[in-house]
Amino acid sequence: MKVLLSGNEAIARGAYEAGVRVCAAYPGTPSTEIFEELPKFKDVLYCEWAPNEKVATEVAYGAAIAGLRSLTAMKHVGLNVAADPMFTASYNGVNGGFVIVTADDPSMHSSQNEQDNRNYARAAKIALIEPSDSQECKDFMREAYKISERFDMPVLFRTTTRISHSKSLVELGERTEVEPRPYTRDLPKNNCAPANAYRHRVKVEQMLDALREYGRTCPINKLEMGDGEVGVITASIAYQYAKEVFPEGTSFLKLGLTYPLPMDLIRDFAAKVKKLYVIEELEGFMEEQIRAAGIECVGKELVSNEYELNPERLRRMLFGTEPEIRELPVRPVPRPPTLCPGCPHRGFFYVMSKKKDTVIAGDIGCYTLGAVPPLSAMDTCVCMGGGLSVGAGMAHAFELAGQKKKVYGVVGDSTFFHSGMTGAVEILYNKANMIPVVLDNHITGMTGHQDNPGSGFTLQGEVASAVRIEDVLEAVGYQKILIVDPQDLTAMQEAVDAAEASEVPAAIICRRPCLLIKRIKHDIGLCTVDAAKCIGCRKCLSVGCPAVSVRDKKSRIDPSLCVGCTLCAQVCPVGAISRKED
Repeated sequence: MKVLLSGNEAIARGAYEAGVRVCAAYPGTPSTEIFEELPKFKDVLYCEWAPNEKVATEVAYGAAIAGLRSLTAMKHVGLNVAADPMFTASYNGVNGGFVIVTADDPSMHSSQNEQDNRNYARAAKIALIEPSDSQECKDFMREAYKISERFDMPVLFRTTTRISHSKSLVELGERTEVEPRPYTRDLPKNNCAPANAYRHRVKVEQMLDALREYGRTCPINKLEMGDGEVGVITASIAYQYAKEVFPEGTSFLKLGLTYPLPMDLIRDFAAKVKKLYVIEELEGFMEEQIRAAGIECVGKELVSNEYELNPERLRRMLFGTEPEIRELPVRPVPRPPTLCPGCPHRGFFYVMSKKKDTVIAGDIGCYTLGAVPPLSAMDTCVCMGGGLSVGAGMAHAFELAGQKKKVYGVVGDSTFFHSGMTGAVEILYNKANMIPVVLDNHITGMTGHQDNPGSGFTLQGEVASAVRIEDVLEAVGYQKILIVDPQDLTAMQEAVDAAEASEVPAAIICRRPCLLIKRIKHDIGLCTVDAAKCIGCRKCLSVGCPAVSVRDKKSRIDPSLCVGCTLCAQVCPVGAISRKED
């Protein structure tokens, strides 16, 4: 049977068909949908959202050591968090097959940087597999587990945003039940003490050499010979673009196993063509190795290492062909990103936007949009958990420089459990003069509503013990914890004032659930404007709600967007806005 699947859905299906039993991940675009798909198969496998990518990788690796095939998945920056266990797993090896999916994000559609995680495979000395469409996403998973077990190493399975989210036809297969491999206590193998690691170092190179030789006949490396004039070595989504751009008769060596590169196979292919191109997205990962092997090729001198490729860009860079451009009769108005109508984070950022000599160290999540005008209430955004620890560094710096600035560090509830708890400890332990703030909307919001340790539910839909953020903060030493509904602006301001006036370590929890959580019954209403009272002061626009606008010098509220949060009514100086009650 053939069905239409995204790359992420196909990876989940491939894991199911490959006999995977344990799956752990932390959500991150563009990888999230893999684990949203896996609960369909929970009758034969276990899947979870872990607190962060490092924990997820350790859980999955532990299952592999115990003898079951396991899977973890994350976006590219998530692998930075998970790198520690991955590098050691390379030396120790596996028992059951162990696959790590890294979903890169060229052009940074939803990421803070653009990194090419193929380099992680080379640094960690593990196998790297790259599919180019949804069918390969499914099929290559089977091969990934075979390679992992045959060569006793983790496998890095790299996709990109375009592969993760594009859909194509996939022919489904049946699940292969894989018997658990016996677990035998083996300290020299599984305990990474320096003496053991020293011995493993040689084994790692031996396995890479064996894998390199396997690449010559590996079924996911494919040769497509043309007339011999032009040859292209490529992989991943770049293969699809190259097939569209290069003329008929072009020969292709399409690699699915891209580290270690099968250099003998590449050398044989290069000898069969007159001109050789290496086409890859982002860094010249393959090209550098091919050139180092003494094989002449054309690559990054023509093809940029910045941003996502597409056929038009590739055609322009290779052949100078400019696409036909037609001007639209009407230029669309740009729509900047903004917090949703009724977003619980808006009240906190509105209050903070009025403060002077205040610095807000922000974090990764929906609340990053607190930096967008008109709120403009966030100074930094670095990485998950950085809102607290970056803020601590800024607080120390301001104190040393004699600058009297008040620092706030902001994280969401999911980010708090991910890597914010250590930042909260850092603030206390090293006496940073700052206030940590947790914006608790009861869900992992930006990636599309995944549960976390504070939500009370697991990935498989089971009721779980909800970890209370205030209990964690109290346990590590915060003596004044202010819990406030951020949509009550008066209470929000009072909480900020109380935290700043506190003579003991204080923290703020802004608690209100995201309006998009389906299992919660929300108080939805509608605000209206009394045009006779409205004086056109535009104060209502300062909350940055997309439902509020001004036309003909009078405020207007779009009834299709308004949810009745009343922030605009609370800031109106003349009482012209009110909530319409049924």
